[in-house]
Amino acid sequence: MSRTRRFIPTAEWEDQRQLLGLRGEQIAIAFLTSCGWSVEAHRFRLGRHDLDLIIRKGSTVAFVEVKTRRSSTCGTAVESVSRRKQRDIARVASVWILRQGRPNDEYRFDVVAIQDTAGGRPVVEHIPDAWRLSGPLGSF
Repeated sequence: MSRTRRFIPTAEWEDQRQLLGLRGEQIAIAFLTSCGWSVEAHRFRLGRHDLDLIIRKGSTVAFVEVKTRRSSTCGTAVESVSRRKQRDIARVASVWILRQGRPNDEYRFDVVAIQDTAGGRPVVEHIPDAWRLSGPLGSF
């Protein structure tokens, strides 16, 4: 059995959850850039984990988890980012910092919640500094 995965272009994706997530990330990018942020990376991968967005404004770098929802029945976007997911994001973020970080950068973890409405006009909420870590990975 091969351990490598075949690259599948997004145009060939069929899973509706993946397509909804990609659309949410595109909406988040448009929203954040309109607010003066620049995108440092989109879907930065480390193994099987990734960071949805890495954005910068001056010396502030935010690692952004994008959550796209059709309804709020499963809870809020921030509630859906578990402690385990937060640790995974922090591990990937620490690698990005080692590779791309600058000496005076300040780091934080944000969430962008996209509410996909029936009318087609999404509602975007940016939650800056959505959580903080404690322990060895929390020394950002």
